[in-house]
Amino acid sequence: MDCYTANWDPLGDAAYYRKLELYTMDWNLREGLRECLVAAGPYGGPIALLKTRKEKSPSSRPPLEIYSASGVLLASIPWKNSPAVHLGWTTSEELLCIQEDGSVLVYSLFCEFKRRFSMGNEVLQNHVLEAKVFHTEYGTGVAILTGAHRFIMATNIEDLKLRRLPEVPGLQKPPSCWAVLCQDRVTILLLAIGQDLYLLDNTACSPVTLPGLSPQAGSYLQMAVSFNYRYLALFTDTGYIWMGRSHLKEKLGEFTCEFRAPPKQMVWCTRTRSKQRAVVMAWDRRLIVAGNSEQCIQYPLDEDSYLVPELDGVRIFSRTTHEFLHEIPEASEEIFRIASMAPGALLLEAQKEYEKESQKTDEYLREIKDQNLLPEAVRQCIEAASYEQEPEIQKSLLRAASFGKCFIETFSPEAFVKTCRDLRVLNAIRDYQIGIPLSFDQYTQLTIEVLLDRLVLRRLYPIAIKICEYLRLSEFQGISRILAHWACYKVQQKDMSEEEVAQAINQKLGDTPGISYSEIAARAYECGRTELAIKLLEYEPRSGKQVPLLLKMKRSKLALSKAIESGDTDLVYTVVLHLKNELNRGSFFMTLQNQPVALSLYRQFCKHQELDTLKDLYNQDDDHQELGNFHVRSSYVSEKRIEGRVGSLQNAADEYSKAKNEFAAKATEDQIKLLRLQRRLQDDFDKPYLDYSLHDTVYNLILDGNQKRAEQLYRDFKIPDKRFWWLKISALAEREDWEELEKFSKGKKSPIGYLPFVEICMKHHNRFEAKKFAPRVAPEQRVKAFILVGDLDQAAEAAIERKNEAEMNLVLSKCTATTEATVAAKVNHAKAQLGKK
Repeated sequence: MDCYTANWDPLGDAAYYRKLELYTMDWNLREGLRECLVAAGPYGGPIALLKTRKEKSPSSRPPLEIYSASGVLLASIPWKNSPAVHLGWTTSEELLCIQEDGSVLVYSLFCEFKRRFSMGNEVLQNHVLEAKVFHTEYGTGVAILTGAHRFIMATNIEDLKLRRLPEVPGLQKPPSCWAVLCQDRVTILLLAIGQDLYLLDNTACSPVTLPGLSPQAGSYLQMAVSFNYRYLALFTDTGYIWMGRSHLKEKLGEFTCEFRAPPKQMVWCTRTRSKQRAVVMAWDRRLIVAGNSEQCIQYPLDEDSYLVPELDGVRIFSRTTHEFLHEIPEASEEIFRIASMAPGALLLEAQKEYEKESQKTDEYLREIKDQNLLPEAVRQCIEAASYEQEPEIQKSLLRAASFGKCFIETFSPEAFVKTCRDLRVLNAIRDYQIGIPLSFDQYTQLTIEVLLDRLVLRRLYPIAIKICEYLRLSEFQGISRILAHWACYKVQQKDMSEEEVAQAINQKLGDTPGISYSEIAARAYECGRTELAIKLLEYEPRSGKQVPLLLKMKRSKLALSKAIESGDTDLVYTVVLHLKNELNRGSFFMTLQNQPVALSLYRQFCKHQELDTLKDLYNQDDDHQELGNFHVRSSYVSEKRIEGRVGSLQNAADEYSKAKNEFAAKATEDQIKLLRLQRRLQDDFDKPYLDYSLHDTVYNLILDGNQKRAEQLYRDFKIPDKRFWWLKISALAEREDWEELEKFSKGKKSPIGYLPFVEICMKHHNRFEAKKFAPRVAPEQRVKAFILVGDLDQAAEAAIERKNEAEMNLVLSKCTATTEATVAAKVNHAKAQLGKK
C-alpha cells in the first residue's frame, strides 16, 4: 500500500496508466512467439499457438496448442492440414483456423475438430493472402484478402453469407494495411494504399480523407480499431499517428514517435469514461503508450510480446509473463494519489488509524462529515476495490467502506454486498489453474451466465457448481448427478434424434474421469442405434477404443478417418490392411486416394514390402514428383552398375521436368554430370571418386595435386568463391604445400580474409608460415592473428594502434611476468594514456 503508486505512469496531465502482472507464464515456449500464429480470446480468453516455421523433417508436424491465459496447456494436436494464414476466436470461444485455400476449420477449446466451412470458390482459386476475425453484434465474422487483391467477407459464420466487396481501382498489390469497421450497424472495410485511404462497403469503393491530418503524415503503414469499434488510429512512415473516431469525421489527437518502421502490433487502450484514450504500439524491444499529448509512456520489452485489446485495457503476454495495461480509474486515482484529500482517501486513512486505536480517526471522520461526503467516500472505496487485482488491497478498501457505512443512517448495503461477492468470484477464476483474468468491467459486461458457460466449456465443473451455490443460482445446481447412468439411459430413448441425444450426453458428461464414451457407444450399438453410436464415438478421446468398434459396425472408411486423426500409425496400418482384405483393388486404391495420410503410410509400407505396387500408385495418380523420387532411390538402392544408375537418374530428371520441379530436375542433371565426371576421374587416376559429394571431390582433387581439375569443377558447378577458398586452403594445408598456399593467397584478394590462412597454418602446427599471413589480416582481426602465432609484441602494437582497450586487455592476459614484462609495460602505458584522454 505504501508503494501503491510506484507503477503509475502519467500520460499527459489528464490520466495515469499502470502495468500489472497477471501471471508468470509456465508454458515452456522454447522459441517465443516470433515463429507462431497467435490468437488470444477477449475477456481473459484462451491463447492458441500454431508454429509457422517449416520443419526440416517432412514427417514432423507443427502442433496446434491451446493454453489458458495463465499458460496452462489445455490441448495440443499436430497440424495435419494445409498451411494456416490466420487464427481467431469466436464469441463462444471456438478457434477458427483460416487456411490458404480459404477453408476455415473450427476447433473447440480442447482442439476437438467441430466443423469446416469454405469462403467460396474464388478464395479457393486465388488463395488467401491475409485474413481477419472480428466480432460484431451479429456474431463472429471473417474477412479475407485474396491473391487477386479482392476482399471477401462474412459477418456471421453461424449464418454464412459471403459478400464480395467492390474492386479497388488500381490495386495491383496488397494494401499496406486494412481493418474492419462497424458503422451504423453495417460492416465495412478501410484500407490504405500509400497515402490514400478507401472505404469498401457492399456497393462502392470510396476514397476518404482524415480530418485534421498533419502535413508531415506520409504513407499509412498500420491501423488499429478500438475494442468497441468507436475509435481508429493510423500509423504513417514518418512516425506520425492520427487518432480519431471510426466514422472518420472527428479527430481526437495526434502523436509523433521516433520510430519510422511500423509496429508489430498497434491496439487501443480505452475504458468507459476514459480521460486520455491511448494507442499502444509494440516493436521488438519497445512498447509505447501514446495519447493526445506531447509525452508518451515507454516500456522496455525483453521478449517477443503479443497485445490483446480488451474492453478496459490491453493484455500483454510473452514467453514468461502476462500483464494488464490500463488507465487508472477515477476512484483509485482519487484515493491513492499522493497527498489526496478526496473523501475516499480520508476514509481509508481513518480506518487505518482506527485499527491503530489512534485519535486521528475522529479527525478524519469529522472532516468528511463536515462536507457531507461520507456516502461519497464509501462509494469511492467500494468502486476502487472492484478495480483492484490484489486481494489485500481489495480487503483494505472494503474494510474502509464497511467502517464508513457504520456512520451513515440510511445506507443501502446492496452495492457493498454485491461487490464483495463479485470480487470473490473474480479472485477464484483468476487463480493460475483456472486462468481467466477478468477485470470487474469485463465481468460486468460478460455477465455471470456467460462466465458459467465458459467454465463448463473448460470442463471446470467443480468451480462452476461452487459459484452457482455461492451466488444462489439454483437453476444451475446438480450438474454432476449420476452422469454415466443417465447417459446409458439416454441412448435407449426414442423420442430424440441421434444428434440431440449425442449432444445432450456430451453436454452432461464433458470429460468426466472414469467415463468411457466407447462403452456408451457400444451400448447404443447393442440397442440398434448405429448412427448414435458413431456420433458418441466422436467424443471418445482414445482412438484405440473408437476404431475397433467402428470396424465391428462395418464402418471401415470412418474407422480409417479416425485412425488418421489419432496420429497413431499402427492403428492406421491396422485399418488399411483390413480395407485391403475387404475391398477389391480398385475400390481400395480409390478409398486411399481420398485419405492422403493413409495413402502416404501405405506408400511407406510399399517402399519396404511392395515396390511394384508403389510404382503403380504413383503412375495411377500421375504423381511425377514421387515417380522422380522413386527413380532416384532405385538408382542408389537397386542399380549397381554406373550405366544403370545414370539411366535411373535420367528417368528421375524427366519425371521432375513433368512435375515442373525445375530445381529437382537441374539437381538431378548435375548429379548425372558429377557421376560421369567421377567415373572419368576414377579411370584417369585409379582412385575411388564415385559417390563423393561435390565438395569432397574438389577437396580430394586438390589433396592429390590435381588443382586444374578441381578448378574446372569449381567453374562448371558454380561453387561459391568463399566455399572454394576454404576447401582449397584446407586441402593445401593438409598436404603441406605451403608454397602453393602462399602463391594462392597472392593470386587475388581473398573473399574470406586472411585470418583463416593463419588459423589453418596453426592448426597444422606451422608457425613459420602462419607469421607470413598475420600482417595481411584485417586490422580488426590482427591482434587475434598475432596472438595465434605467439607474437605478443606485434599484437600489442596492433592493439595500441587501434586504441582498443579490449584488445589491450586481451594481450595483457597472454603476457607472463617473466617473459613479456616489456610488452605488458608498453600496453599498460598505452592504457594509461588512453584513460587520460
